Amino acid sequence: MQTKEIDATALETLLAAAVAAPSIHNTQPWRFGFDLGTRAVTVHADRSRALALADPDGRALHLSAGSAVLNLLVAAAHLGWKPVPHLLPDPYDPELLATVQLTVATDPPPAYRALYPAVERRHSSRMPFTGRPVPEPVVAGMTAAARAEGAHLYVPDILQTRRLLRVTSAAELRNATDEARAAESRAWVAPPGVSPYGIPLTAARPLDAAGRMPMRDFTGRVSVPGRPRMRFERHAQVALLWTVGDRPRDWLGAGQALERVLLVATAHGVRTSLLHQAMEWPDLREAMRVPGTRWCRPQVLIRFGYGPEAKGTLPPRAAARPAERPVRHAVGTSFPGPPVPGEGD
Repeated sequence: MQTKEIDATALETLLAAAVAAPSIHNTQPWRFGFDLGTRAVTVHADRSRALALADPDGRALHLSAGSAVLNLLVAAAHLGWKPVPHLLPDPYDPELLATVQLTVATDPPPAYRALYPAVERRHSSRMPFTGRPVPEPVVAGMTAAARAEGAHLYVPDILQTRRLLRVTSAAELRNATDEARAAESRAWVAPPGVSPYGIPLTAARPLDAAGRMPMRDFTGRVSVPGRPRMRFERHAQVALLWTVGDRPRDWLGAGQALERVLLVATAHGVRTSLLHQAMEWPDLREAMRVPGTRWCRPQVLIRFGYGPEAKGTLPPRAAARPAERPVRHAVGTSFPGPPVPGEGD
């Protein structure tokens, strides 16, 4: 698709892709604007959707917004533009997380453009995987995708995989037994169809009967009638996304890297899900570091493999919301995109 006009259809394409990004607890903590003068899409933080206990520093919020930025780059390249991102462009406005300027180019970045079909297809799968190993060339492509966005992807061996999953299990247990955190998590659980935000209460997302795979249980210790327990893959494949820096700009860059990794995996038919629990506890996040790597700052653990496509278990995304504070020449209406699955980690 090639277009050089910024019309309503182009904006809808851009913002529908942006809101298809993953976000913690499916909070979708972002707002968007468009500056006609600079031809720039603006990405703003929506602090009203922040998690006070699970994400007090806003690290996961920035990670989520960075994923949306990456999807904007992919959609812009698909439309024939050369997107130029600027992270934290205004030191006096910390709520302005990024701008993506659309410049004319005869040859958009092919790597971004090729990923566009995966944007709508990508979503988290909390179902058991088959256990069939993902081939090394695909894993290498995922690693290269993280590196292209300035981050690192650590793919551990079996022993280190078990260690990372044990730490994640410890974090999941803490979340379930900490009454305040469990209450915060449950606040984002809603009956299916009630809200485009949060996680729907549904029996379609099982827990591991063997207790090896620490999938997040948003209900805490509350019993959910009819919720199945299934046997997950015995030998999981995981990858730790990490950065050298650990400031807001690094978190945004990590979000871009995360989404690029997920899109590359999706393009190869690989399912993914995010295990973020350990990142929410400082001591456990420290325990997730890559052995022998001095400057490792863990950002998120990715589970990947082959399995069924989860359909109909999650709510559609909310329409893209404009920034509350008007941006110069900003479009002042929402831009609804086609319904695509929404999910948190």
